[in-house]
Amino acid sequence: MPADESSPTPTSPASADEPIETHPIRRVLPWTLVWAASIILFDQGTKYWAEATLERGVGVPVIGDWIEWRLVYNPGAAFGIGGDYTWILAIVAAIAVVGIAIFVARISSAPWALAGGALLGGAISHLGDRLFREPGFARGEIVDFIDYFGFFVGNVADIALVGGAIAIVLLSLLGVSPRRPVRREQDPSPAAPSTGTH
Repeated sequence: MPADESSPTPTSPASADEPIETHPIRRVLPWTLVWAASIILFDQGTKYWAEATLERGVGVPVIGDWIEWRLVYNPGAAFGIGGDYTWILAIVAAIAVVGIAIFVARISSAPWALAGGALLGGAISHLGDRLFREPGFARGEIVDFIDYFGFFVGNVADIALVGGAIAIVLLSLLGVSPRRPVRREQDPSPAAPSTGTH
């Protein structure tokens, strides 16, 4: 007996070409912000410890001559570049924070959230130094205390910024998208029978 042409046909499984939707950002964003906040607190806490414990410019060996605690104040960017233009660096830091925040707000991938949160936390902590530390608003000096081989002196925020940047490069090379794709759930309701004429 031929099958009734008006009867509904079974729903086929979703194909790879069907539209997908991204993982809800609200599930990732709060943890990204918590991660960024923890970096800010840790960075500022270690800077407070360095200022309270270390003598300015005096090295304290940690790992031989490779890593030392050495308290310095940096008015410029990396390696002290631009020390006479601290207020410009403060503006650049503020713009960077806004840009990173916009980017982080659109992330729905956990690996990208870790990388973006590290960038956001490090950038905000550095901006806080620029705005609120001596010698004045938007002219503040960055507190550095981790001396690497006598070549560069940095802080926890620097580690977060460099680590976040490296992670973003690796994720991009591996083809990991900042927006995690999740297949759209199909409508569980049965298909309505067609109203063909007899």
